[in-house]
Amino acid sequence: MSAPALQLTGLTKRYDDGLLALDAFDLTVPAGAFFGLLGPNGAGKTTLISAVCNLIRVTAGDVRIFGHEHTTREARRLIGLAEQDVNLDRFLDVEETLLFHGGYYGMSRADARRRAREMMDVFDLRAKAGVRAPQLSGGMRRRLLLARALMHEPRLVILDEPTAGVDFELRLELWQYIRRLHGAGTTILLTTHYLEEAEELCEDIALIRGGRLIARDSADNLRAEFAASSLAEVYVKAMAA
Repeated sequence: MSAPALQLTGLTKRYDDGLLALDAFDLTVPAGAFFGLLGPNGAGKTTLISAVCNLIRVTAGDVRIFGHEHTTREARRLIGLAEQDVNLDRFLDVEETLLFHGGYYGMSRADARRRAREMMDVFDLRAKAGVRAPQLSGGMRRRLLLARALMHEPRLVILDEPTAGVDFELRLELWQYIRRLHGAGTTILLTTHYLEEAEELCEDIALIRGGRLIARDSADNLRAEFAASSLAEVYVKAMAA
């Protein structure tokens, strides 16, 4: 059997100010899954993502990406991250942003250029190829963040609030592309505050609070477990327990 896309064992993170953001957190996400991670602000979601992507040092525990220890080059190449905060280089245009990212992951210039054109076509960014990030609309910046995350063709894509602040039409477009991406075999880890988004897209959903996993199952099974008519009602009951 193939290794899980993501395996967290005893993951703990205590910050210098004493805040315990993750408390012996265990989680396994199978390869090919569409997995939702839900919780309030401060629940530990961003810390978890930062730990997986080797952006912070963990206090204790083990993180594996398709069987690779998360600090290795192999593990880093397998992950694509579209962050919640728009962190685009203001001095690079759309095409340069993608080419730079491809180069960072060791793609040849020819391969990076081919992939950048493919991503610009997929996300309708070709007309903006020479436009710098500050001149893009909010929706176009979201498109570029996702295109950049996918440039090196990662097997695990982490989407942190990917549709935050976008209009309804763009949200539906992004849903359509994310579904196609998953259909092609990519593992998706999604965090969102839009519960209908998680219910619509995710096969498996975990609820996190206070750095701990409090429930995990499909949306249907969670509704049954919490005697709820919607995922929103599940969420309210779980967070109040």
